Amino acid sequence: MDYINTTKGVFNESTFEDIKTMIANNLFRSLAPTSSNHAQYDEDEEPVLEASWPHLQYVYEFLLRFVVSNETDPKVVKRYITQDFLVRLLDLFESEDPRERDYLKTILHRIYGKFMPYRAFIRKSINSIFYRFIYETESHNGIAELLEILGSIINGFALPLKDEHKTFLMKALLPLHKVRNVSMYHQQLSYCVTQFVEKDPTLAGAVLSHLLEYWPCTFSAKELLFLSEVEEILEMVHEALFQEFFTSEYGEVNKHLFHRIALCVGSPHFQVAERALYLWNNEYIVSLIAQQRDKVLYIVFEALYTNSRTHWNSTVQGLTCNVVKLFMEMDSKLFDQCSAKYSEDLEKEKAETETKKATLAEITELAKNSPLYPALQDRLQPKSQLAYALRVQSVKKGQTMFDDEPLSEGIDGLAQGFGEISVSTTPTTEALRRKSILPAKKKADGA
Repeated sequence: MDYINTTKGVFNESTFEDIKTMIANNLFRSLAPTSSNHAQYDEDEEPVLEASWPHLQYVYEFLLRFVVSNETDPKVVKRYITQDFLVRLLDLFESEDPRERDYLKTILHRIYGKFMPYRAFIRKSINSIFYRFIYETESHNGIAELLEILGSIINGFALPLKDEHKTFLMKALLPLHKVRNVSMYHQQLSYCVTQFVEKDPTLAGAVLSHLLEYWPCTFSAKELLFLSEVEEILEMVHEALFQEFFTSEYGEVNKHLFHRIALCVGSPHFQVAERALYLWNNEYIVSLIAQQRDKVLYIVFEALYTNSRTHWNSTVQGLTCNVVKLFMEMDSKLFDQCSAKYSEDLEKEKAETETKKATLAEITELAKNSPLYPALQDRLQPKSQLAYALRVQSVKKGQTMFDDEPLSEGIDGLAQGFGEISVSTTPTTEALRRKSILPAKKKADGA
């Protein structure tokens, strides 16, 4: 390294082959298996450091100097830094040592910037790593570092965005949200996604639609991350586009979004409810909601009403009351209409429940008048429902399955009254078909 720093002309075509061989022999190796399943996602467990790092560090530093040097002509070097070399370099991102991944991140980013013919190949190779991670292993140590590289790459995309880049967003980036351990790289992932939306705000509808598709139902820590990302995306949506989302090709995405936010507001997990209510602390998002308050308030009113009266957490109750006050100041007439409609819906639901109870009581009374009712009650005890069904079938087949417990004379009528228990007793030909009944091959003459 001292020699490189003090000598000019070290990197020339006569040394390129030897430099490549030296780097490949020292860096490209089989990595040790992960110490435990998903150990890279265990925040309490220290990463396994590479024992040979004092040696490897000099090799990585040498490779970095080689890539960034003004003496390395990309047109000449690309004969030595081949696609195979890049694939093996990308494989090293699986290393558990964060120092090695940091060097790899810097080197790959410099290669991407300097060797333009390899840019599409590098993006495609990173895509392949993401696909394998999402759909096969869900285990990789270098996803965060790869996303950091992509963040810089996406930032340099020219407008309008190419279809290739949009496909990359939809097929590779957004599905990364579905992985359980998304928290380990969510910050970098969110940055990449918001970069796309910032460059092309019309992508916000598709992004929000995918987030709703992958939204966790029973994982509160992941819900908090999703809510933060939703806030960042909404901050980049202008008012006209926000209005279009209520009737967009993505299935009225804003209605589904605020239905999900309403569920988060009413969540028994106080951090989820708190984070959802913090959306109303964002002045820009409040201004968007104000333009569509006639749609949004009807969606979230029930959650706000229930929270303000019955939520167990006092902080959530206080934040809910602040949001309610905000809506009342925004449009008191609309708030009164929502309140009246909610009361009306409650009364209607209560009336429907009473009607169902009355109908069930009438059916029960009518059933008690049937001569079959006592036998039916006896037969339909919870522990004997299956046995009764088997008895019915045995009688239909003219058999007695329980000789120690004779069936009553009216069992045939009871079976008809019980009705719809019907199991086919005559198997179909396909069910009995075996190789033995297939047409036999003709024997040869004289056999």
